[in-house]
Amino acid sequence: MISVLFTKAANWAQAVFSHGSQQFWGLPLLLTPAGFVFCAWMAREFFPGSQGSGIPQAIAARQSVCRADRYRLLSIKIALGKIFLTVVGLLCGASVGREGPTVQVGAAFMLQVARWRGLQHQRGLILAGSAAGIAAAFNTPLAGIVFAIEEMSRSFEVRTNGLVLYAVIISGLVSLALVGNYTYFGTTSAAVTTTWDWVLVLACGTLGGLAGGAFGRLLLEGTHRAQAWLARQSQGRKLLLPLACGVLVALLGIATHGATFGTGYAQAQSAVTGHALAWYVWPAKFIANLATALSGLPGGIFAPSLAVGAGLGDWLAGFGAKAVSLGAVLGMAGYFAGVVQAPITAFVIILEMTDNDVNVIPLMVAAMLGFSASKLVMKQPLYHALAKGFMPPEPEAKKEVAAF
Repeated sequence: MISVLFTKAANWAQAVFSHGSQQFWGLPLLLTPAGFVFCAWMAREFFPGSQGSGIPQAIAARQSVCRADRYRLLSIKIALGKIFLTVVGLLCGASVGREGPTVQVGAAFMLQVARWRGLQHQRGLILAGSAAGIAAAFNTPLAGIVFAIEEMSRSFEVRTNGLVLYAVIISGLVSLALVGNYTYFGTTSAAVTTTWDWVLVLACGTLGGLAGGAFGRLLLEGTHRAQAWLARQSQGRKLLLPLACGVLVALLGIATHGATFGTGYAQAQSAVTGHALAWYVWPAKFIANLATALSGLPGGIFAPSLAVGAGLGDWLAGFGAKAVSLGAVLGMAGYFAGVVQAPITAFVIILEMTDNDVNVIPLMVAAMLGFSASKLVMKQPLYHALAKGFMPPEPEAKKEVAAF
């Protein structure tokens, strides 16, 4: 239910900003930087732990052995702040998605119920809440289960698989009752049938993975550098970072006629359904995603990353006069697998979001190529690397023992 309400609020915010920027072209230059500063300040001062995607926080909370650390990262206050600030971010044109935040929100509410009821197996409940969040956000129940196993836990745990399955079933049924059955990006019947189509698979997988790995590495290293810079600045000067990022996102949005603002859902859906995007959309969206993520705003990179992948695949398909929709789905698989380094989640989620059953094997190949190519650029999975920043510092005594 929360995911559906979150979706409606996010769609409303994006529609309001789109309408306003169409009426007055200069609005983003005023609203976007101001919105970035407001959201980053609110996240730091009132909702610490709400910054960024939310998936690293859920991973860190699940790995933590201290309950206090779990409640610090997954509380009702942070969940509500996450929803509010993500919607405000979309209202000012930030390049963020709601899917990653839905993972943190789902995990937070599940953990809170466990706390109220005195339930055990909190780690399993966090896993179940995260899976339910993905399932409801994309209407992809299989992807929710795979995401929990491959990305959140990095293992298959028999004692928690029942919790995950029940949570995903209930989440899916509620979402189905409220918004009906739908495919997130529409449907496509484009299939890999010729030798040149397989060349496109190889290109989308390899180049998408390299681009996704580059994004992950730039985000991780940029986050470390930004945190080091912020630690040396006064409270007022810390706002210069989101201000600069907001100005860059506003300029990119104006230059691309609004294509880089928001989640990128409309652009990805357009490519999946066969309408070609301008060649400059995907590199501009790549930069907008990176700038927004580095600014400290709450918001996810799931949907924005899929938009970059769709644009990249569309562009690659144009070189061989291949179907736009085929390039889009293959590009999403390769690029997204490169960003998150979770190839099974990548091809399952894209399969469910596009209802493209005829391309099961090509999507698998593109995702695995994307994963392998990404490893050449970034050695560790992005979400797990970012999760380390939310873990409490390790005691010195434990460090000495580990070193010994």
